[in-house]
Amino acid sequence: MSRLPLIGITACSRQIGLHAYHISGDEYVQAVASAAQGLPVILASMAELISPSDILDGLDGLLFTGSPSNIEPSHYQGPASAPGTAHDSARDAATLPLLAAAVAAGVPLLGICRGFQEMNVALGGSLHQQVHEVGPFFDHRHDEVPDQPLDAWYAPAHDLHIQAGGLLASMGLPETIQVNSIHAQGIECLAPGLRVEARAPDGLVEAVSVEASKAFALGVQWHPEWQVSCNPHYLAIFQAFGEACRKRARQRDAEASHKA
Repeated sequence: MSRLPLIGITACSRQIGLHAYHISGDEYVQAVASAAQGLPVILASMAELISPSDILDGLDGLLFTGSPSNIEPSHYQGPASAPGTAHDSARDAATLPLLAAAVAAGVPLLGICRGFQEMNVALGGSLHQQVHEVGPFFDHRHDEVPDQPLDAWYAPAHDLHIQAGGLLASMGLPETIQVNSIHAQGIECLAPGLRVEARAPDGLVEAVSVEASKAFALGVQWHPEWQVSCNPHYLAIFQAFGEACRKRARQRDAEASHKA
């Protein structure tokens, strides 16, 4: 009897009152359970206690989530961040080596927003810290409207041009789709071994895949987890990711049965 694939979801470290927490957004957990049809497992950012190999040994896939925080620019030899920029050094220490190890081990992975940027940095690329300050790119941030509902926050904001012959195209996505846009940072130099899967109209890279990956390895700058069941293009991404995780689960179970 087949089982649900175990899909690890990266967590941010947060101080709430007097206590420290490891947290992940509900929309990611819901999308893993409903669209990828996996069992979501939230991964604490504890690089000093848990190695990437220990994590990968127990999982069938990994989702690298978005976050209000940005990657410390020291990880890609970038200039110091602007004052007030949110960072999460515990998450950086956990996710960057984990992502590189997952690619090397052939564990299926999906990176979203910060997770997309983590994919680029972990594999040797760099980031623009403020895309809207760099020509020829337009402002990819959401409008700051007081009491704005989440539906408006995540509403489609610009076209996305899908590159022919890639992973997204293989899922049946058309040449152009609409995506949300709520990010300030973006890819500057593409990491070696990454393939451009899609671009915004201004040319900014907004989706990548690992060219020589042994398994599903996709990163997207937008947020396909938001109301994923209502958008066929977003749903296709999570379904393809879930199928790759089920394939790994079957392989792992077969290997365990053979050893027994």
